Amino acid sequence: MTTVQDRPAPDTRRWKALAVCLTAGFISLLDTSIVNVALPSMEHGLAASEAAQSWVVSGYALTFGLVLVPAGRLGDMRGRRQAFLLGLALFTLASGACGLAPSASWLVLFRLVQGTAAGMVAPQTSGLIQQMFQGAERAKAFGLLGSVIGISTAAGPLAGGLLIDAVGTDDGWRWVFFVNLPIGVAAFAAGLRLLPRFPAATGKREKFDPFGVLLLGAAVLALMLPLVQMQQWTGRLKWAMLPVAALLLAAFWAWERRQGRHGQAPLVDLNLFSLRSFTLGSLISLTYFAGFTTVFFVYSLFLQNTAGYSALAAGVSVLPFAAASAVGAAIGGRLVMRHGRKLVVFGLFAVVVGLLGVIVAVQLVPLQSVGWATALPMVIAGIGSGLTVSPNTTLTLTRVPVLRAGAAGGVLQTGQRIGSAAGIAVVGAVYFAHQADHGRSVTAIQLGLLTAVGMSLIALLLAVADLRVRQAHPEPERAVETPRRGFEEGDAEEMVRRGG
Repeated sequence: MTTVQDRPAPDTRRWKALAVCLTAGFISLLDTSIVNVALPSMEHGLAASEAAQSWVVSGYALTFGLVLVPAGRLGDMRGRRQAFLLGLALFTLASGACGLAPSASWLVLFRLVQGTAAGMVAPQTSGLIQQMFQGAERAKAFGLLGSVIGISTAAGPLAGGLLIDAVGTDDGWRWVFFVNLPIGVAAFAAGLRLLPRFPAATGKREKFDPFGVLLLGAAVLALMLPLVQMQQWTGRLKWAMLPVAALLLAAFWAWERRQGRHGQAPLVDLNLFSLRSFTLGSLISLTYFAGFTTVFFVYSLFLQNTAGYSALAAGVSVLPFAAASAVGAAIGGRLVMRHGRKLVVFGLFAVVVGLLGVIVAVQLVPLQSVGWATALPMVIAGIGSGLTVSPNTTLTLTRVPVLRAGAAGGVLQTGQRIGSAAGIAVVGAVYFAHQADHGRSVTAIQLGLLTAVGMSLIALLLAVADLRVRQAHPEPERAVETPRRGFEEGDAEEMVRRGG
């Protein structure tokens, strides 16, 4: 029998709770890009070295990616509300500490803590959406999450530019972090009142998997470290970590299979990868984020270093993408249940067309007008991005049991973080190498963007392949509701009881 505690919160309360989750997600994702335009201010006001500046950016991405899966599993086991509020409180405190940092070394340390907290919050958001919503409402909620992802990533340079322009170069970088304080405090207070008090999703007290956490953490570290430190870590020795990462992932896979055979709760239920929608959706997400997030990285550098734009003007130039992405994600959330993977295919095609338009505009238009000339292609790419991210998230998680939603969301978002790191490393290498060798920044940005287009094309091919397989062998667009090998019978019963 379903108890009062198990029922979803009233409709208005659920949507208000979603607003809290999206607010926390916004500030944590904003901090992946807002800091980029503040680096010159840090150098001027804090005497931060190039290595310290690099770690301010990459350290956040690194710890963010490291804790996603363990934090998601923790939320599944102990309750997503508690894990969310803990992560949000830690993120807010770490933001204040970053703004007050007396030296570059302290700033790097606090950024590592801030990234850890952001990684605690992110998988709870997708897990709570799975838990609070079903069917078309769930797709709409993921559409709003996709809007937040698009806006926060693209609006970071603009927000950073506005703050630095308003406060000044010496202390502008501090306000990049201080701006999180009132938002974080308000979101925490609202979360205490609005977030539903669901019991732990597993319905029973499972043991954590510390050795699995250690193996996966070491694998993600070995994979991401050479990527996020590509420009600062010279020499080829760093690439020796990639085969180490592969061996650690293989060891993690073997350990998780052993956990399942011995009836122990694994960190990641490997049977999730038997769901085609989850496996292909995760791959599409990884490859798309490798192209998507790199655009703002190299384009902002090009506008400031070559076209002579200020940080604020560079941020305004990517605003069309952010606005269009929000619109596209909201539309995608409403249409995904009707059109499915076709919507993702269309969105990725629009992204490729839009980025090619940016490349053409950079070639044909004088540098001082390039921001205006790329506005329309940015709108096209932004709409495509919105039609990609939120529908793909919905389709990827749609058949994942609610009791595994946190860990599954952690896996999906870990792929996004790895994709972003890999994309920035590859596209950045193309951009900087050509600029250094030839001194032709216009050609360098074109080659960098073409590399990003290539990554988006890989995601498009995966989406087309998934669409063809779906047409030949349809997979139900709903959560698994019967016991599967690897999913414990008690888990399945709990999922059915919740209407999973």
